Amino acid sequence: MNALFASYRKVIPLVLIVLMTGGLSGCGAVVGAGATVGVAAAQERGVKGRAKDLRVEALVLDKFLNAGLKLTTTIGVEVYEGRVLLTGSTTNTGLSDQAVKLAYQVDGVTEVINEIQIDKDGTASAYAQDTWITAQLKSKMTFDEDILSINYVIETVNGVIYLIGIAQDQAELDKVVAHANSVDHVKKVVSHVRLKKKAFEEKT
Repeated sequence: MNALFASYRKVIPLVLIVLMTGGLSGCGAVVGAGATVGVAAAQERGVKGRAKDLRVEALVLDKFLNAGLKLTTTIGVEVYEGRVLLTGSTTNTGLSDQAVKLAYQVDGVTEVINEIQIDKDGTASAYAQDTWITAQLKSKMTFDEDILSINYVIETVNGVIYLIGIAQDQAELDKVVAHANSVDHVKKVVSHVRLKKKAFEEKT
């Protein structure tokens, strides 16, 4: 059951990413692309940065599929500014190393952050609770006027929240982490968020 839920979680986004970017199959845009572009334009990384990250994410997932490994049923992939965040859980201790190796083979990848957990007790109910935790945090961030929630990507695995993106400043990031810790059933918050000033300096 858990593998089935996880499979839907990654396969559906992969189809949408491919259609939106047209990178792997040459397909055109899908309905709602205008809204997607509007959101991307408001992000710190901009439309081009968002499109590039989506393409990299699709290529990483495609690399997993072509390798003949069942990574897409256990491993989550998020890309922000070329930084690949790998999350999820698996009983195979060698699977995370293989995932990292494959991700680094994709053009455009600048860093691979391995947050894959080794877990032998994953269940469908745990996955449902993780989804609920993510939704709760997104809601808290969206309704907080001091947080630009569109600049954050959230993943939750076994009660651990993983964050990646760009914060306007340390105060904003602190509020995001505080909101995350206030959600029921959260065990830990791991942040890979970069501060806007630091991100800007590294690009110049």
